[in-house]
Amino acid sequence: MFGLGPATKVYVATGATDMRKGFEGLHGLVRDELDRDPLSGHVFLFANKMRTRLKILFWDGSGLWVCAKRLEKGRFHWPEASAGASVTMRQEQLTMLLNGIDLTRSKSRRGWLSKPLVA
Repeated sequence: MFGLGPATKVYVATGATDMRKGFEGLHGLVRDELDRDPLSGHVFLFANKMRTRLKILFWDGSGLWVCAKRLEKGRFHWPEASAGASVTMRQEQLTMLLNGIDLTRSKSRRGWLSKPLVA
């Protein structure tokens, strides 16, 4: 698997993504719609319209990873923003999202984190 360093950002595409897209399609979305470099080493997260499937695109220095997850029940609690935009989140927030935790209902202890849960 891949490890994420402390400087690795997680970009979440807020609009619906066609889950038939593979390496090239997701690479194009990152480059053209999110206006980011897909080979930057950052993580890019995409979900379908129903928020029951997601894909992660990640460059590890030697090649692209595409990882997918499909929920059998329920939906991912996806951050909202205008279509075509992206939201940045921290790595611990990614872990929470992947484990079914609603980020809008969770809160940090006072003075614990300097950033809001979804920025």
